Amino acid sequence: MSQEGYDKLVAELRHMESVELPQVRDAIAEARDKGDLSENFEYHAAKREQARLLGRIRFKQRVLENARVVDMSRLKSDSVQLLCKVEMTNMANNQRMTYTIASPHEANIREGKISIKSPIAQALLNKKAGDVVEVRVPAGIMKLRIESISLDG
Repeated sequence: MSQEGYDKLVAELRHMESVELPQVRDAIAEARDKGDLSENFEYHAAKREQARLLGRIRFKQRVLENARVVDMSRLKSDSVQLLCKVEMTNMANNQRMTYTIASPHEANIREGKISIKSPIAQALLNKKAGDVVEVRVPAGIMKLRIESISLDG
């Protein structure tokens, strides 16, 4: 993953551990003080929120344990690979689009980042500018021509 994506994940994890978790623990303590726990909706809701939050924290910790930050200086932009920005044209409607190939944990379509595991990224991998690729998408087969490849960063 990119250094930016790694740093963002670390910041999210720190925020969950230092801000959100203490808030949930306070809510549990406050609800516990209200008496009978068997009929205390606030207590059960706070416990569910704590379990959900702890699950998210464990997931992000596992992602960070297994993450490898890619050294951008070792990448080449002659073919499509992780962290490349690819400009392409849909051959059916001549529409241009630009996506950055990202790790699954960094993928965000609003930011123009698609997962390397997506069908489009899989079809583009190791191709060069000028190549035409066919991608099987839910709507059928899409033909894309790679216009340019650059390193994003």
